Amino acid sequence: MPVNTRVLRIFGPVLLAAGALGFAIPPEHALFSGAPWYNVFHIAFGLAATAIAFRGSDGGAAAFNAAFGAIDLYQAVASRLAWFPAAQFRWTRWDDAAHVLLGLALVAVGLSRRR
Repeated sequence: MPVNTRVLRIFGPVLLAAGALGFAIPPEHALFSGAPWYNVFHIAFGLAATAIAFRGSDGGAAAFNAAFGAIDLYQAVASRLAWFPAAQFRWTRWDDAAHVLLGLALVAVGLSRRR
């Protein structure tokens, strides 16, 4: 199985879990933002990622990985500069760190197109 598909088969369910846990964990006990719109964002993209991963299209998986990685990097910058959707997503420093690490990794994997 190509690497982009393997990554997405793991990452999609992780996004779904992050969204669900964001609703379940009380804000005072959470390291990451539990903002409702942020949780919905994770669930929606988790569903999309999982669907793409299990369709078997490595090109689609690579495109998703690269694009979502770029979105993660944008979110880290948007958080620091109070750009949209900072008010709705209410990111924390933990979110920022995760966005930078995951963003760089996903862009690299998405652009690599290794088998």
